[in-house]
Amino acid sequence: MTEVFTLLPGKDFPFGATSDPEGCNFVIWAPEADRVDLCLFDKKEQEIAKIRLREREGHLWYGYVKGVKQGALYGYRVHGSHSPERGLLFDPDKLLIDPYAKALSRPLEWDETLYEGDSHRLVPKSVVWEDEFDWHGVKSPKHKDDQVVLYEVHVKGFTKLNQDLPENLRGTYLGLSHPVVIRHLKELGITAVQLMPVASFMSEPRLVNLGLSNYWGYNPIGFMAPEPRYAIRHAVTEFKTMVRELHKAGIEVILDVVFNHTAEGGAGGPLLSYKGFDNQTYYCFENGQFGPDFKQYSNVTGCGNTFNVDHPNGLRLVMDSLRYWVTEMHVDGFRFDLAVTLGREGGEFDPYGGFCKSLMQDPILRNVRLIAEPWDIGPFGYRLGQFSTQWRELNDRYRDTVRSFWRGDMGKMAEFATRLLGSRDIFPKSLKTIHSSVNFICYHDGFTLEDTVSYERRHNQANSEDNRDGHGHNLSKNYGIEGPSLDKKIGRLRQQQKRNMIATLLLSQGIPHLLAGDEMGRTQLGNNNAYCQDNHISWVNWQLSDDDEELIAFVKRMIQVRRKSAAFTRLHLNDDTYFGHPITADQVHWYHPDGTELSEGDWHSPSAQALAMEIISSENQEHWLLLFNASAYHIHYQLPELKKTDLIWQLVMDTAIYEEKPDFQLMVALCNAHSMKLLRACPVSGCDLG
Repeated sequence: MTEVFTLLPGKDFPFGATSDPEGCNFVIWAPEADRVDLCLFDKKEQEIAKIRLREREGHLWYGYVKGVKQGALYGYRVHGSHSPERGLLFDPDKLLIDPYAKALSRPLEWDETLYEGDSHRLVPKSVVWEDEFDWHGVKSPKHKDDQVVLYEVHVKGFTKLNQDLPENLRGTYLGLSHPVVIRHLKELGITAVQLMPVASFMSEPRLVNLGLSNYWGYNPIGFMAPEPRYAIRHAVTEFKTMVRELHKAGIEVILDVVFNHTAEGGAGGPLLSYKGFDNQTYYCFENGQFGPDFKQYSNVTGCGNTFNVDHPNGLRLVMDSLRYWVTEMHVDGFRFDLAVTLGREGGEFDPYGGFCKSLMQDPILRNVRLIAEPWDIGPFGYRLGQFSTQWRELNDRYRDTVRSFWRGDMGKMAEFATRLLGSRDIFPKSLKTIHSSVNFICYHDGFTLEDTVSYERRHNQANSEDNRDGHGHNLSKNYGIEGPSLDKKIGRLRQQQKRNMIATLLLSQGIPHLLAGDEMGRTQLGNNNAYCQDNHISWVNWQLSDDDEELIAFVKRMIQVRRKSAAFTRLHLNDDTYFGHPITADQVHWYHPDGTELSEGDWHSPSAQALAMEIISSENQEHWLLLFNASAYHIHYQLPELKKTDLIWQLVMDTAIYEEKPDFQLMVALCNAHSMKLLRACPVSGCDLG
């Protein structure tokens, strides 16, 4: 039976495809086009109709097509001048994905032979998608900043090897929300998962030619459509199911979003969507003698092009996409890849420019969690600490300082102490909340925690770039042997150093960020740039050793301590008035191991590697002591005298010897080499330490 479609007068808003029981309204932005054809396809992606949109108003083309139903497949062919020197790349042979598509019919897999000539066999079809999903009345957990523990996850890699899941669910949205996975997250104490990119993407042609793929997904083609690779049948419905089940468990969902560039690349890159509609304004270009040089795409992202959020249409698409993910998909916030790129106006970063102001005033987006990757590779692109107060920022200086201190680098004690207390040199007191810093030891790019204590050099040969890619400044140490070792002494020290860094992370002011699998010894075999490794190098291994089980228990314990303590989550010092003047301020004191207080000159001693930090918190009457020993020697610490005679220092945690049951200390404590201790002032009868 041949389907009958009738073009009727349409509306010029909203953008994209908006369906009703009788048909669908289509709106597209193509200001310089001469003609726009809407192409409809059957379920086998065979073209069944080509309809010329005849209504135009300014930059928009639109029309209402009667007979188009929910789930219909479509794409566009746009006619006009092909003049690259003028920034015009119209080519009706190239089927284009709707920038506002809410779903794609399949993943976009690059194949040069399918792109040549008519590209419709290469390009997935946009899907008319309007669904009525049952959210079961579940709402967002909306955790306060002081309760957030972030956990960075790759949807596929986290569950692909988990044999406790049904095989068909491994590596999918539904796998990530399976009760087995949720139980692991809940038992750890995770309150928010940060998903690596889930918007539809394509692997770069260069990677495909090498037999590799863009596993991480940082090469988007559709900002609204969830990636079909992670779905069993319907990506939108299964994504929503994942969010609902995670919310039921009290876990927020944060999306890592990539609006700074697209998969279309620079000059000579494929026409898949944006280039074919309006290349001139969807992208940024270098300045020429008489205006933009359309032969040179601006590339402050390092990915071939830069998406133009400085233009009203590009900004509108980004804002509409963000609102869609919040209102329709119910996500709780975003981590913005290369956020500085989005904040550039006229090439310069402006924290109060159009993009940032749009977020600040938007009634929906101003209330969600916003995390900036505060840099790009453009001029003056490193902007840590320079975003406005509603933002939380990834603090790479925290990572570098903590790694450097624990591997034994000299002269790091002062900066280490600064990082513990919220990096107030970067996020000034009274001006920014103590939760501004997102602290991390490991991220998806770089070594895992296991590899940080096992390798001193990158081992990226599998990436087919002669081991030239990836960062060379890893601040790591192998403790005697590069890579895996059967030496028990080396193994014990590596486990101890992992505990040191995890404990430091979870006892620092700010929002802690854990990389999935770091709690169970995940390794990438020394690859610190595994973006193209969709295999066992990147996937989380759920076959756990005794050391892995012990590390998981340690992480659980430290998250419990953190979440039950005001001292480690919401420290209110007397000179910080961001939340007003506290009636009774918290106190922090710093000591030498011999018990004397550190003086100004002591902080800059080039050989200092040991210190004690005392926290007296007015909230909940907490009194803590942390002993840090990054040296290669055992050190005896004189503990501060407790004013109340009925209190005693109780050991909560010792990274040198992990114990489930706390021990009691007198007035002197031995802190082993390369270790730290956490103690609490408790009644002789003991404290409830969770």
